[in-house]
Amino acid sequence: MKKNLLFIATIVVGLVSFSFINQNQTPNVEYKVITSVESIVPSGLGRSRLISSNVERDYSEFTSEQTEDDNTRNKSKRKNIRVKDFEETKLLNFFNIGGIRFQNIVANDAVITSKLIAMSQEGWELAFVTSSSESDAGDGDGQGIFVTRYIFKRNR
Repeated sequence: MKKNLLFIATIVVGLVSFSFINQNQTPNVEYKVITSVESIVPSGLGRSRLISSNVERDYSEFTSEQTEDDNTRNKSKRKNIRVKDFEETKLLNFFNIGGIRFQNIVANDAVITSKLIAMSQEGWELAFVTSSSESDAGDGDGQGIFVTRYIFKRNR
């Protein structure tokens, strides 16, 4: 009986240890952001695109830490942050000369859906979606964009 209890206790401790170790391992996950920028400028004068970077950047190379004793400004160079290697897919503007163009919005939906499907087929999982807009602020503004970020993840 003692041997059985010792054997069972050993298995339970082993399972608990294995579970604890696996829960504390950092998952090996990669992320990718795809951004749609859709113009809401009247008369269709803006530009709309679906964009994504083809290179990686390490945020820590462009990060400084401010403290009460040391508030030296961040000296990162914009040219080092800028990405020139990216994928760009043309989208249509929400407006044309006649006003809002629903066919353009639906066309953009079809293109974006195609991209989402392609990402899924490459093993990416859509993890988060966030959007915002900057719209016309009154007479003479004539500016506006609708931005949506699609954040994907997949196991390496």
